[in-house]
Formats: sequence, C-alpha cells, structure tokens
Amino acid sequence: MGASAAGFTDRSLWEDAKKSETRIKKMIDDALKGTSVTVVCITHGISNREWINYEMDQSLERGNGLVGIQLHHLTDPSFPDDRVGAAPTQIAKNGFKTYKYSNKENLAKHIEEAAKLAGR
Repeated sequence: MGASAAGFTDRSLWEDAKKSETRIKKMIDDALKGTSVTVVCITHGISNREWINYEMDQSLERGNGLVGIQLHHLTDPSFPDDRVGAAPTQIAKNGFKTYKYSNKENLAKHIEEAAKLAGR
C-alpha cells in the first residue's frame, strides 16, 4: 500500500537532491506545484531540519494549509526511535493543527480540515 493506494500524491523528495542548495529549493518548489495542503510528518528532531522549515515556509507563502502528523508510535524495526518529535512552530503559529497518526481515514479528514483553514 503506497500513497496512491491511499488516494494521495506523494511529493516527498529523494536523498540525492542534497547535491546543492539551489537544486533542493527548486525540487521543493516544484513539488509544491498543484498542492493545497502540506502534510508535515513529525518525528524526533524534525523541527530542526532546514529543508522541512523551507518547505513549510514556501507552503505558507503559496497559501497552502499545513497539517502536522506525529509518527513517533510507528517505529521502523531498522531504526527504532519512538521519541515524540516537537511540532514545528509554523503549524500552530499559522492556525493549523497537529495530530497523532491513527488511520488513513482520519488523515484524510485532517488534510481536508487544513485545506478549509487555508481557504482552499
């Protein structure tokens, strides 16, 4: 089951984009085209990552809604880390909300709510 099976477009970026700041910014900007909500997957340490903050700032600039989804309880056996990550300040500061992931139906509701909050 992937993003398309869940009914969403996966606009995540690949690790090889780390070659240059200009390229990373262009990839993020291109990935935001045609979107109305940016889902921020929250894990431990996410709020200190430069490119996450850039993506949220660009999302807000284009009028996207934001929704934070905490994933700390969905551990990966190859990287077990269940520490709760802090929600980036851009989410609440701009009137958006953060939720703990429970299922794809609730995720869809949270995305719709963020779109309405953004006037989309």
